[in-house]
Amino acid sequence: MNILYILAAIVMLGIMVTIHEAGHFFAARLTGIPVKEFAIGFGPKILSWKSKKHETEFFLRAIPAGGYCMFYGEDDAEGSEAKNDPRAIGNFAVWRRIVTVFSGPMMNFVLALVVAAALFGLVGEDTQGHYADYPLVVSVESSGPAGEAGILPGDRLISVNGEDAFGVTEDGSQMMVSSLIDRFGSAGEALILGVKRGDDSLTVQLTPSYDQSLGRYLIGVSLNTAYVPGYTPVSLPRAVQLGARYCVAAGGAILTSLKDLITTGAGLDQTSGPVGVVRLIAEETQRSADASAMQAVITYGELLVLISVNLGLFNLLPIPGLDGSRILFLIVEGIRRKPVPQKVEAYIHLTGYALLFSLMIFFTYKDILKIFQ
Repeated sequence: MNILYILAAIVMLGIMVTIHEAGHFFAARLTGIPVKEFAIGFGPKILSWKSKKHETEFFLRAIPAGGYCMFYGEDDAEGSEAKNDPRAIGNFAVWRRIVTVFSGPMMNFVLALVVAAALFGLVGEDTQGHYADYPLVVSVESSGPAGEAGILPGDRLISVNGEDAFGVTEDGSQMMVSSLIDRFGSAGEALILGVKRGDDSLTVQLTPSYDQSLGRYLIGVSLNTAYVPGYTPVSLPRAVQLGARYCVAAGGAILTSLKDLITTGAGLDQTSGPVGVVRLIAEETQRSADASAMQAVITYGELLVLISVNLGLFNLLPIPGLDGSRILFLIVEGIRRKPVPQKVEAYIHLTGYALLFSLMIFFTYKDILKIFQ
């Protein structure tokens, strides 16, 4: 993997985290909450300066993969600093603090929307796309129904029980062949597949198997479709509209995956930490660059949108240590008209940090194992 693509992936993560922290920073400025420190990157300090007007210390650090926004009294577990320092964040109105905390995830959504709209403005809307051929079998599980029935990589699946398997379903959610396999499998029917192998046309009979984790019938193949997009230019308002739709769809898919992960454990084996995310961004961008520089830009932008939406949603979860948990504590404080004891909240967030750090170590270990495997 080219080191440039790895650096591009690290910079992408740094941009998203910096934008998140900038959301906290600018919201604090607007609501009158003093900021103690603001940093771009982490690790050794490269540059630093201090605002004379606001007394905020700014840092530029060596590793461009993050950043932070620190407030006065933020790490004051005993609450003593809030009593002695009027700049402490706990001394400000609840609504000001909620706006400041929420603005971090909100800026991740704004970043995603801006990038998505820019992508649509750059390449246009796909209104004339078409499929150039039937789905191609890329790989076959030897012990699966398709492998036992004799289907080979390179075959094309052209029909299922006599129904044409060209293209995708009307809502675009899946390949037509996958939909037909699941539909006939749900009805308990054996499948008769029309297969094109080179210049030969074959008929293959098999019985699909039910995948409990995915909740659908499969035949044990991975497929690829030869889709050729057809783009038409769009106006700025249309680009923003399409970008918003794309972000909402991405958020919906992420929430569905999260629900499945929590309720059934589906997708746990595909969950990655920072190393896996960097590897994914680098590999996908490099693969797209092999086609064209424009395709690499599009892929990089699409990944930025998806990961930025993911980061925003994840931070709003009511998990101790995350912004969602802090907002929850502030709502409770607003209802009770007094804060939760500082020490109690601090220990709860500390527990959350420990859990999140442990998970990060676990998934990073898995990511490194995958690299060596």
